Amino acid sequence: MEKRWFYKEIPPQEDIMSLCKAINTSVFTSTILCQRGITDYDSAKRFFRPSLKDLHDPFLMKDMHQAVQRLKKAIDSNERILIYGDYDVDGTTAVALVYSYLKKFYPNCAAYIPDRYAEGYGVSLAGIEWAEQNGYSLIIALDCGIKASEIVSLAHRKGIDFIICDHHLPDDSIPHAIAVLDPKQDDCSYPCPDLSGCGLGFKLIQAFARTHRNEEEVFEYLDLVAVSIASDIVPITDENRILCHYGLKKLNENPLPGLKALKDIACIKNDLDVSGIVFTLGPRINAAGRVAHGSAAVDLLIAKTEEEANALAEKINLKNDLRKEFDSSITEEAIAMIESNAAHRSLKTTVLFKNSWHKGVIGIVAARCVEKYYRPTVILTESNNKITGSARSINGFDLYNAILECSDLLEKFGGHKYAAGLTLDISNLEAFQQRFEKVVSSTLTDEMLIPVIDIDLSIPLDAITSGFLNVLKQIAPFGPGNQKPVFEAQNLYVFNSLTSFKDRHIKFLVGQEGNDNVFQAVGFDLSEHYNRLARRDNFKMAFTIEENTYNGITSVQLRIKDIKF
Repeated sequence: MEKRWFYKEIPPQEDIMSLCKAINTSVFTSTILCQRGITDYDSAKRFFRPSLKDLHDPFLMKDMHQAVQRLKKAIDSNERILIYGDYDVDGTTAVALVYSYLKKFYPNCAAYIPDRYAEGYGVSLAGIEWAEQNGYSLIIALDCGIKASEIVSLAHRKGIDFIICDHHLPDDSIPHAIAVLDPKQDDCSYPCPDLSGCGLGFKLIQAFARTHRNEEEVFEYLDLVAVSIASDIVPITDENRILCHYGLKKLNENPLPGLKALKDIACIKNDLDVSGIVFTLGPRINAAGRVAHGSAAVDLLIAKTEEEANALAEKINLKNDLRKEFDSSITEEAIAMIESNAAHRSLKTTVLFKNSWHKGVIGIVAARCVEKYYRPTVILTESNNKITGSARSINGFDLYNAILECSDLLEKFGGHKYAAGLTLDISNLEAFQQRFEKVVSSTLTDEMLIPVIDIDLSIPLDAITSGFLNVLKQIAPFGPGNQKPVFEAQNLYVFNSLTSFKDRHIKFLVGQEGNDNVFQAVGFDLSEHYNRLARRDNFKMAFTIEENTYNGITSVQLRIKDIKF
């Protein structure tokens, strides 16, 4: 697939040189840092040395005082508290965090995860009825609730109060809860609006601990926060960077028993980074709610002993194997539907429906279709006599706003700029397909349908030294808002050892004219370039720099993102 290379703006030379002098680093390193808003010694120190002392005061968040007061009242009055959360990674880690913290000193609480199939996303009527029947008078809703105005009002009439901790975009109508902790509210001035749902749960217990207990005790759950930040793809900037930095440290050095069991069953030997979480721990935690019930993930994450955790991790790993089977077969079906329909391929959107598709994996299938065809995609299936689906977007296109313009055809929807979920009546399917295509086509240009590679900087290969690599590693954790630097190098040639493997990937030693340095380069799903590389044509390359360990030997490797001849 053709890709556009977008070159980031080079900051003013005086800013680059000033930072070089201030922190004694190379021009290349200083350029990358200046591009990320790090322009002086103080900002560099905060960036490279994250401190828990720099976490924002949780009481800066709208309604935090009310939330802490209500929680304290419930504890003092021995009320039954229900910790309610979504069935994905963010929701289950959030529930595990708040439940584990409260359970340490307050036994009268329980965790509740809705059934993906019987109840659907968000706060359900069944959940409220269960709370009422079992005598719960306070519900803490995590990673959901911001759109549950009617349900929250119903709960209030039943004598059940709500504290909502949600990071999704609110509607014009905010639920009448005791407290609504959502920094995306227009009248909330909290400095970091992009916390994960689990991150919001952390801020709640941090505020409670600061006021009524010892704040230090909340930091033992930072590995859960890091898993949520990575899996929910929130920006790793500001407070999220600090939380993720220390969360990864705990995950790699002293994880909770449930996370340790997941690492062991995934055969993880090296330290995990954000990408490692996304591809190993995240899918396994998600698998519980995708093919069975999300409460299994919470049971694992709150496990107190390694023996208990290992047994639960085995079961979740089996669920993940089943999830892979569903994912693979449905993706194949979806691609076949697109390929067999010429009219469909000419559209700027993909909207596919099949009533037998497994509801738990349609979000993954939507992401796979975006990878292959690169256009806004909605994958739909039937559940409880309704059509339900997951949507995924492409770079630079606001999917949520597009779905918002179709809201009169929907019964329920929610999400972010790049991912959303929706429910509609079967009778509205065709109208939704047509409206969604019309809305997207009116704003999506042909150029936007070409994937973009953002390039930070053009460098010579001899700039890739051990010192340069050491600084790059310290820029981590990488993710949205702080992506791994992508470089361009020109006048390159295949020095030696060109191979193609698995009919999809390429590997070779790359050299540069006028430069003695040679590096191993590997490109996944880039075998289309093999023939021209074999002819020794000169080329330029977009790549990231990484370390590769094989047979105990660690070397520098260039991970190819694209090649242009």
